[in-house]
Amino acid sequence: MPSRSNQATSWTHAWYAVAFLRDLDPKRPTPFTLMGEDLVLWFERSSGQWRALADVCPHRLVPLSDGRLNEAGELECPYHGWTFNGEGRCTAIPQAQEGSTISPRSHCRGYATATGQGLLFVFSGDIAEAADHPLPLVPEIDQPGWLVQDTFRDLPMDALTLLENVLDVSHVPFTHHATVGRRENAGPVELELNSFGPEGFTGVWQEGPRRGKLGSEFTTYAAPCLMWHELTAKGFARIFTVVYATPIRRGECRLITRFPFKFNSPWPARLLRLRPEWLQHLGNHVVLEDDQLFLHWQERVLEQRGGSQDAMRSFHLSTSADRYVQALHDWVNRYGGEPFPGEPLPPRQGRHALMERYEAHTRHCRSCSGADRRLRQLQPLSWGLAAAAALAAAWLGAGLWGGLALLVAVAAALGGLRIQRWLELLRYGNGLPPRNR
Repeated sequence: MPSRSNQATSWTHAWYAVAFLRDLDPKRPTPFTLMGEDLVLWFERSSGQWRALADVCPHRLVPLSDGRLNEAGELECPYHGWTFNGEGRCTAIPQAQEGSTISPRSHCRGYATATGQGLLFVFSGDIAEAADHPLPLVPEIDQPGWLVQDTFRDLPMDALTLLENVLDVSHVPFTHHATVGRRENAGPVELELNSFGPEGFTGVWQEGPRRGKLGSEFTTYAAPCLMWHELTAKGFARIFTVVYATPIRRGECRLITRFPFKFNSPWPARLLRLRPEWLQHLGNHVVLEDDQLFLHWQERVLEQRGGSQDAMRSFHLSTSADRYVQALHDWVNRYGGEPFPGEPLPPRQGRHALMERYEAHTRHCRSCSGADRRLRQLQPLSWGLAAAAALAAAWLGAGLWGGLALLVAVAAALGGLRIQRWLELLRYGNGLPPRNR
């Protein structure tokens, strides 16, 4: 078995998807934590590239992400105005004498970045090594004719816990009953591994989900952070479920998930496009929260029992339905190691904290933050209209116009209540999975 130090390179020398490009503001720096390292992401106008630097000014160690992009398009520290280009080189120190030499100690560490399929990727290792590692992409998405629905969320669990969960196809009928699964669709799951090695593994479920109604399902784990399921529902669509598990720090990861569809008919895609993206994201939250509560607990129990290296002794994997779960832990122990070896998980969070959505998603999502802003602007108008219409109905009394005013008052009040509920859901889930209602 490779040594722990060699294993760690699978995680410390890899490309990670950190954000959808559409959710990043090219006019402002954005903080992000990757593999326990605080980064600042920003768009450099002169090169036309997204950049990533260590989020700490070498002068007095304040976060550069609290700064700004100055008139020259460079990153300016908020404390004393030191400025940096996209490579991390300090280009100006306002307090220094004109013409003085800038020491190499004044520079920031830079990270390799790349874009692909609408995502920003950051390489966790040395910049010089980045070119030797291909971007973790799903080739089919580049082909024409695909409708891709996306979402993301920062989850209170390790990237490995997330990967173990999404690779486990047999939990869907039970955990996600009444959202994307049905208990009555549960049955024997015969999984087969087709390949296994340092790059990950592939497998197939010949019968496929819903007792074969959707056709065979093929699974790929592209180590260390990407997996996808693929199936072709005859007469309907080719469907992918794509998951990036990006390690933020021990016990926290960013889920970036994509649902590419290639429909046989144009109508399903047209109907899906009618739904606002933020409403789709609210539905995605419900599915994620189906298992978020118990996965946060489960990974701490596994840690107490020795972690991934003792997973096969801790788990009782009695059927082939667990073959992908076993393969993931086999990969960890043979090739990849854990992303944060030796680091303990943080204390367990309460139910309310685990249901938090605003910091985990809404604030960072262009669609959901925009909806939140518009709904907060619309809500007082709705309440005001309800009050005015109610007063008008009382003044007009019985009759056609009074009845119409009353209908407007009721509709506006119901609209205000609906807006209030949406605003709540953009901030927190209710913690009660649909399967238990």
